[in-house]
Amino acid sequence: MVAVAIAAGSGGIATISHLAETVLPRYALTTVYLVALVSIGTFSVGVGAAWIVTMTRFPGVRIFEVALVLPLAFPAYVLAYAYTFLLDHPGIVQSTLRDVTGWGPRDYWFPEIRSLGGAALMLVLVLYPYVYLLARAAFLQQSASAFLAARALGDSSWRAFWRVSLPMARPAVASGVLLAVMETIADYGTVAYFGVQTFATGIYTSWFSIGDRSGAAQLALCLLSFALLLAVAERVSRGKARYHHAGKQQAALPPVELKGGKAIGVMMLCALPVALGFLLPLISLSLMGLQSEQNLLSRRYIAFISNSLTLASIAAALTLVAAISLGFYQRLRPGRLSGTAAYLSRLGYAVPGGVIAVGLMVPFAAFDNALDAWMQVNFGIRTGLLVTGSIWLLILAYLVRFMAAALGAYEGGQATVHANMDAAARSLGQSPMGMLRRVHLPILTPSLLTALLIVFVDVMKELPATLIMRPFNFDTLAVQAHRLAADERLEGAAVPSLVIMAVGLLPVVLICRQVGKRR
Repeated sequence: MVAVAIAAGSGGIATISHLAETVLPRYALTTVYLVALVSIGTFSVGVGAAWIVTMTRFPGVRIFEVALVLPLAFPAYVLAYAYTFLLDHPGIVQSTLRDVTGWGPRDYWFPEIRSLGGAALMLVLVLYPYVYLLARAAFLQQSASAFLAARALGDSSWRAFWRVSLPMARPAVASGVLLAVMETIADYGTVAYFGVQTFATGIYTSWFSIGDRSGAAQLALCLLSFALLLAVAERVSRGKARYHHAGKQQAALPPVELKGGKAIGVMMLCALPVALGFLLPLISLSLMGLQSEQNLLSRRYIAFISNSLTLASIAAALTLVAAISLGFYQRLRPGRLSGTAAYLSRLGYAVPGGVIAVGLMVPFAAFDNALDAWMQVNFGIRTGLLVTGSIWLLILAYLVRFMAAALGAYEGGQATVHANMDAAARSLGQSPMGMLRRVHLPILTPSLLTALLIVFVDVMKELPATLIMRPFNFDTLAVQAHRLAADERLEGAAVPSLVIMAVGLLPVVLICRQVGKRR
């Protein structure tokens, strides 16, 4: 963050004035519109689906409890490729429509998928599971007392939900929507492919196409400020509101049995996001892949897969070690220092990958250049780019970006380790490291595996930071998919996209198992 601010200041007033007169208002307005659309969409779909599967019983409800999480396996840019193949002018849908009706290109109107609305739809379809999972967990934990009291006082089911159940679930719902918003402002692949100009695309264009490092840093600072402002605004708006249950015993919310037309209606409502966010893209990508000449077993594709797996494995392992170190330190030494460290480490998730790339590239490139100049003057040796030309700076960017996910999973499991276990281990002569190794880690194995898997898949899907920071001739599956799609070779882009999706199914299956256990 400091590096971004310094780099932005080095550009001077002229650069930011030029940006303000040309592209900055358009970037800001488009980003705000996109965030608003995604917020409304993820809230509506996520909360609605969570309430339906929690509060009602209809044929197939257990299947939908799991299926509604499946779109989380897709990156938004992969959905963009699939729906372009289906709905664009030369796509299957419009071509079939013209063949059946005999219409020409200008004889009918069809919604433009490559638009701001199309980008928002792609993001909503893959991000609503964040809201669904958190909202459903909150509804399952609520006591029926408040809801039944509202019903007894004359409120309808809808009014009791709106006035009682939803406000009680607000922290969870707000967290889910905020996660979706952070992913939206960080997204580059979808908006770039659809030609939607946001801060994320502006950073990449300024850095590579125009070569304006100061302009990229100033745009990155604007985007960073916007992300942090959203997080702070939600926290401030909540104020000092707290929730507690009046009684010690909590009765579960009674589900309502639906039959006939109502059951069919809610089945269709639940099936719609699953079909649009998972089944239809999967079918589309499979058809595209069959038409492609890409060979996953070729030396080139094996290199893409190897690069992706290498980055994801190393980044996941290092991020998990960092999360364990920080979480265990906070447990051993609770206080302002450890609390501040944990809070700052979570801010990385609110920072888009492009901003992290700029914030790391600027100081480390300056270090590499200074070291190269010093070595050449004193020893006549050119060191080149030791840090910025390696994968380690990219792995550091992943660690910063996804530390919050690993730390959250670790702390969630750590809460089950009672303080008496620590006291017993220490009284039996264990050092802090021995206590961690022999007590904490065996108990926390499921949480640690979850954290490892989540970070692994997130790194596989990450695009903006990888595009900016990857070493020369070190491409990943995400980069290959983006490059082929940018060249309008959608059939070829389907192959790496399917591999990314298949890997993304791993944590989704794990989450689905946890959903089943909770029920």
